[in-house]
Amino acid sequence: MTENIQKKEKLIAIYGASGFGRELAWLIQSCAKRSMNYNVICFIDDDEEKHGTHLNNIPILNLREAKKQYPEAAVVGGIGNPKIREKLMNKVADEGFVFETIIHPATESSQWVEISEGVVICAGNILTTNIRLGHHVQINLDCTIGHDVIMGDYTTLAPGVHVSGWVHFGKRVYVGTGAVIINGTEENPLTIGDNAVIGAGACVTKSVPPFETWGGVPAKSLKKK
Repeated sequence: MTENIQKKEKLIAIYGASGFGRELAWLIQSCAKRSMNYNVICFIDDDEEKHGTHLNNIPILNLREAKKQYPEAAVVGGIGNPKIREKLMNKVADEGFVFETIIHPATESSQWVEISEGVVICAGNILTTNIRLGHHVQINLDCTIGHDVIMGDYTTLAPGVHVSGWVHFGKRVYVGTGAVIINGTEENPLTIGDNAVIGAGACVTKSVPPFETWGGVPAKSLKKK
């Protein structure tokens, strides 16, 4: 006797009722249309004025109310800023939620890609081989990532970023739209330090120290914190 076993629907709450949060809701709904069994049940947001309202037909709740109504839901970070996202995901963990990893099916990658909890990979990305993505990394639309790349926790690539091989990112790095990072080598990887910011359209040809903002072609330091 053959049984038709249906997968249990996976409930998803998105932290951040903002621009990227809306894009993430669309991304997850697109995954659901391709039989990935997701259901976006709410946004979570800290803005009290938004509570009880809807955004693109999805209700907005505070963190406690979301946990009360949907204790079985998994949370995905819908905030692009790495430092803010880290703060909010720590709050989520303290509240007892689990995290979901979202990979759009229009992603090309090898089996040699290590993906940690809470990662978001949007549509149109290509990840080649021997790549390691830390917790809550975000890779926006149409990026390419070459061999032997390491991305630390909360690193964020805006749309259209191209990363060559042997590049190592620290934690909470933000890379702006259309930036290009050339390759390092196995003996001397190109490194982007913790909390560094790479401006939109930059071409990074050498390692970037922590906490610096770089931009231009070729990229150079613009300011220090």
